[in-house]
Amino acid sequence: MLEPLRFMTEDQVREIRHTFGTPTFVYDQATLETQARHVLAFPNAFGMNARYAMKALPTAAIIRVFLDMGLDIDASSGFEAERAMRAGATPERIQITAQQLPDNLDELLSRGVLFTCCSLHQLEVYGRLRPGAEACIRVNPGLGSGHNNRTNVGGPASSFGIWHEHLDRALDIARRYRLRIVRMHTHIGSGGDPDVWRHCARLSLGIAARLPEVTTLSLGGGFKVGRMTGEASADLQRVGEAVKADVERFANDLGRRLRIEIEPGTFLVANAGALVCTAIDVVDTGNAGYRFIKTDAGMTEVIRPSLYGAQHPVTIVPAEPGQRGRFEYLVVGHCCESGDLLTPAPGDPEGVCPRLLTEARIGDALVIGGTGAYCAAMSPKNYNSFPEVAEVLLTTDGQFRLIRRRQELDHMLANEIL
Repeated sequence: MLEPLRFMTEDQVREIRHTFGTPTFVYDQATLETQARHVLAFPNAFGMNARYAMKALPTAAIIRVFLDMGLDIDASSGFEAERAMRAGATPERIQITAQQLPDNLDELLSRGVLFTCCSLHQLEVYGRLRPGAEACIRVNPGLGSGHNNRTNVGGPASSFGIWHEHLDRALDIARRYRLRIVRMHTHIGSGGDPDVWRHCARLSLGIAARLPEVTTLSLGGGFKVGRMTGEASADLQRVGEAVKADVERFANDLGRRLRIEIEPGTFLVANAGALVCTAIDVVDTGNAGYRFIKTDAGMTEVIRPSLYGAQHPVTIVPAEPGQRGRFEYLVVGHCCESGDLLTPAPGDPEGVCPRLLTEARIGDALVIGGTGAYCAAMSPKNYNSFPEVAEVLLTTDGQFRLIRRRQELDHMLANEIL
């Protein structure tokens, strides 16, 4: 099945190439705002707060769209928190939940940034810095919902959060520093099954029951988004309704009304982004082999296929309109790396999976869809010394606005010392 363009016409793709060159990421403001409204409508019993997991796409213009829509910020490092503030977020709208303690944690706390303690060590450090303060802890409830181990951030194979069996040790640390644990955070991974979410939420509520001062429960993010035709996306209404009933039951049983937080990233930005690139060569390996399209982008922009065997839709936009046939192709990137493959077998970065595409010719445009999340943000940029690419926002009035300039070689070399 040929994949359609989601939010651009073929003429707009050609306009992008002419105006900004390739490769260029394009983000659709209308889709960003629509997804934000879905998130803000998440069912809840006693109040809800939504945070944008900015690690998915931390470009300042994107952060500002979500701030204006009423979302707060989930930062995964001290650097992300600083970046969010430079984009316009006030400190009290930012919460850091990080594997690595920020070197300037004391300063960030003094400015009003919220912090989640993600290990016993982090809780100890926080207690020394802020004895007698309110605290938030992240707990690994023992189960996750990711579609593979690399996207599953709950369960025994995950290092994220305080293991639920170590909760007594966390409470001992809290007592020693007179900390009041008023917020609890969990994150179970990238899934969309409401039944799995409900089961994980029940585990989290069971842990919250042992923390008598907790009034806010964060369920994290990880709401699955289908990028390819036929792939299912998480239904936030169904997930929310499944959790809401249990939060109401928790209130009836314990007399505590929990405010819910969610922290989506992928759900907000994945299908709001596309990478426009160019076919730089078309080759084959004979009758027993494959046809290949080589592009001027690759793992330097979209590494998810190489990491996870992730699937992204690919659309050929001919340089000139006209009728063409269809062929099966493997689409490969520009890196001198055998793993730079944009069409791996689903879930298997070691396998290959040809796509039926419009006949490709050198100079045609390719649009790699579903690249709003964990693409520009998670690229091994500058591999083979390729520059970081440009980013453009398609505004709600139909204009293309440059929001990140293409990197130049001088920028890449600025910190080198001969």
